[in-house]
Amino acid sequence: MITDESVERVREGADIVQIISEHVKLKRVGNSYRGPCPFHQGTGPNFSVVPSKKLYHCFVCHESGDVFTYLQKRLGMEFPDAIRYVAHRSGIVIEEVQRRADARDPRQPLWDVNAMVADWFRTQLWDESTGDEARNYLGFRRISRDVADRFGLGFAPRDPDAMRAHLVALGVSEDTLIEAGLLVKRDDSEELKPRFRNRLIFPILDQSGNCTGFGGRLLGPGEPKYLNSAESPVYSKGKLLYGLHMAKHAIRREGRVMIVEGYFDVVRLVSAGFEWVVAPLGTALTEDQAAMLPRYARQAFLLYDNDMAGLKATFKSGDQLLRQQMSVLVVTLPEGEDPDSFVDKYGGEKLTEQLSGAVDIFERKLNELERNGYFADLHRKRVAIDKLLPTLRATADSVTREIYLARASEVSGVSREVLEREITQMSPRVTASQSARPPAPPPTENSTIVERRMAERRRAPKPVPGIERSFVRILLHDRSHVEQVAEHIGPEELRDPALRDIYRALLAVAPDESLEAVASRLEPESEEVFAELQREPIGEGEEVQRTLAGSIARIRRTAVQRKMDELTRAIRIATPSEQDVLISEKRRLMDDLAALGGGSFKSFDRARQS
Repeated sequence: MITDESVERVREGADIVQIISEHVKLKRVGNSYRGPCPFHQGTGPNFSVVPSKKLYHCFVCHESGDVFTYLQKRLGMEFPDAIRYVAHRSGIVIEEVQRRADARDPRQPLWDVNAMVADWFRTQLWDESTGDEARNYLGFRRISRDVADRFGLGFAPRDPDAMRAHLVALGVSEDTLIEAGLLVKRDDSEELKPRFRNRLIFPILDQSGNCTGFGGRLLGPGEPKYLNSAESPVYSKGKLLYGLHMAKHAIRREGRVMIVEGYFDVVRLVSAGFEWVVAPLGTALTEDQAAMLPRYARQAFLLYDNDMAGLKATFKSGDQLLRQQMSVLVVTLPEGEDPDSFVDKYGGEKLTEQLSGAVDIFERKLNELERNGYFADLHRKRVAIDKLLPTLRATADSVTREIYLARASEVSGVSREVLEREITQMSPRVTASQSARPPAPPPTENSTIVERRMAERRRAPKPVPGIERSFVRILLHDRSHVEQVAEHIGPEELRDPALRDIYRALLAVAPDESLEAVASRLEPESEEVFAELQREPIGEGEEVQRTLAGSIARIRRTAVQRKMDELTRAIRIATPSEQDVLISEKRRLMDDLAALGGGSFKSFDRARQS
């Protein structure tokens, strides 16, 4: 804890003009310095810094305070961190009340080493010839030095030994570098190599301003294009939001938060005056990331890329925010544009126009379903309802949920009562309560035929994710099978979300690409399963082939059964004439299920033997 005497000594000794002029172009006018206000992004000299009073003030938006207030509001620093920052810049030694040795945060060494590496990356970008390519790239993206410095951008050179040599010379151990994820062992080799090479570096800070890790954008050919730090005691991709440490005060002031996909989106929008913007470190928000935002604002604008992947991430993120009782709006940019390119081409005023036309997340989902004809026939209407149900269940605010239910009933033609029943029947709460019931007693000799069949159904082994796990584990260890297997099994046929995500990533990269390329495409919640699968053995020889063929057969049978279940559910909302068609299709699927037969997938067996 910093003593009050130290706080006052730092405040009096600080050169407020020097510190603020690092972010604002100031010009001396009499006894003060004037420039454009950094808080409301003014263009006139309405922002005044008075060195004799150690204060700043804007005559338009009326923001004012001392050097600590400036750092807190402008850069998102916590008060103690602002004091330490100013003390360091002013050459003042501060006094802190000594903590007990065992109270020291064990993460501090990793924060410290990440801060040292961030400084080294910045030096490589601006002061070394090795940073020429990265500087040219920033010029190509029209990112100025001032903007780059505000985000602490840096460059990781190609030299595999430069960073380690620099840090070891400063007394940092290799063990600490490994724990921080800065050095890694690759390709079953004991040789240590830097995780980031030939990449533009984006330091990632937590809400308190601690440097927890990095994101790196590859400057040459190769994959993955973007690479984040590995999970560590201080870095968890699913629990951090890029830019939140800078944006939190602006978010609280605006009463809203804008969520975009990537680093450059944040950099571009902040430089254009939209300081209330953050980005997840994957594609869609995780539950932990969404839970961080309601303490600052209750309204969220989702501004993702306008493509299928972006739309999927939009709806997934929207559900997470609705669980936090937030109001969620979607901004749709012109086709082919992302926030970075749009603002770069058209400026911030055009983005403000887009924000004014934002649509509620549920209305956006309904519009997309209508546009693709999902309400045109009974089959697709059932699918449309299934796509709406997760959002209805996720909506924690009771009034918003009532509005959504009424709107869904209006558009789909399905009664409100049926929709409410569907939500209840399929909700996690009902599933959990059912699983908590005591098991039914086994049938006795006096049981009826129906009772025995029901008991057999309960006892029958259901296709569980264990089969899917074996399937994905084999493909992960022996990726030569992926292309062949993809002809028979699509990602949508896997029920487990993490395994489905990993399988989709395997399909997206070439078999000879690294596992890091696969990992870079995963959602944060899939990474733990991915790591587990790499450690699990798969067996060898014919055993592996039999397991894979059997897994394909089980997954295919499960997929057909699932389609039959969907037909059963569609029959519930169908008219009598529509029911005849659905029942006929269900019989056809029953024939397909019988044709799949035993425990291995014959076409796969024949293909691999030929």
